[in-house]
Amino acid sequence: MVPRTIYTPEHEMFRDSVRRFIAREVAPHHAQWEKDGQVSRELWKKAGELGLLCTAIPAEYGGGGGDFRHSAIMTEEFARQIYSGPGFRLHSDIAAFYILHQGSEEQKRKWLPKMATGEVIFALAMTEPAAGSDLQGIRTTAIRDGDHYVVNGSKTFITNGQLADVVILACKTDPREGAKGVSLLLVETDQPGFRRGRNLDKLGMKAQDTSELFFDDMRVPVANILGEEGRGFRTLMAELPQERLLVAMSSMAGAEGALEATLAYTRDRKAFGQSIADFQYNRFKLAEMKTQVTIGRSFVDRCTELLLDGKLDVETAAMCKYWVTEMEGRLVDTCLQMHGGYGYMTEYPIARAYADARVRRIFGGANEIMLELIARNL
Repeated sequence: MVPRTIYTPEHEMFRDSVRRFIAREVAPHHAQWEKDGQVSRELWKKAGELGLLCTAIPAEYGGGGGDFRHSAIMTEEFARQIYSGPGFRLHSDIAAFYILHQGSEEQKRKWLPKMATGEVIFALAMTEPAAGSDLQGIRTTAIRDGDHYVVNGSKTFITNGQLADVVILACKTDPREGAKGVSLLLVETDQPGFRRGRNLDKLGMKAQDTSELFFDDMRVPVANILGEEGRGFRTLMAELPQERLLVAMSSMAGAEGALEATLAYTRDRKAFGQSIADFQYNRFKLAEMKTQVTIGRSFVDRCTELLLDGKLDVETAAMCKYWVTEMEGRLVDTCLQMHGGYGYMTEYPIARAYADARVRRIFGGANEIMLELIARNL
């Protein structure tokens, strides 16, 4: 493999800690969480105690004081081992950065320390039944009434939806406007007017709670607005390159994990007197996949460097998210085929990898939208 140069020895020590945490606290329980449809709140608190939440948030706000590479390591290790249940990434590396970049000093000091300990779990609510990638088309409203906004509407496909204590809600504070009418509110889920819908039954990522949320004349204090009224759409767009890189990182590590599992399986599995890895067709397919993950890894690591330097633009992030997620989809399909009938059995990791990978071509904006973003600059 091409040597990776973006991580320091300190980062690799952190990676070892993450791997030990997964082996001790996640691996023994993940199958049960898949049946339950969510992980335990206790896992969040254990992760917080070990400093695995909000790792890239400054220490002055209770975070780990690290950099985005610590976030990347968390993403990589969970994806590589196909443990999709804990919604740490959205909480720590997306929602927390909305608070850090857009929140008032009071909001930062109120929420970020609790997010870092796992005491409070966050969700990000953008998608609606009739508005997915087209965020300008959202219909949830927050109409000013004195010192409160009155919120009405619904959201769907919301990660951490069943467990969330606070939701960053994308809504229309001026329904007459398009993008200029979008604002972000911090909605506390223990208040009247908030209701959780069902925990959605998904193709993959079975252990991750993904929910419908409903808001019925819910009164939210004006002080809970995140950033400026009417600038929510700009805020969302500004944060999306990092979110899309995180999706690409998940796909990249997922592809590497699938290939590793398939190499081990094809070396051990015998057919017609030899291991199935020794058949020329399979050897060539394995060689193709090794080449693809090497190319993808180089691209993802370079985009990580750009993000660390503040230079990752919308187009490059879109290309990374598009190419890597498409590559992962092709690769896990081939890997499952090499497992034969056993690949279709959910007790084999490759079956979970196949199911989990599919949504990443939709996460963070569907890949068709990524192509549109890239095409605009041709």
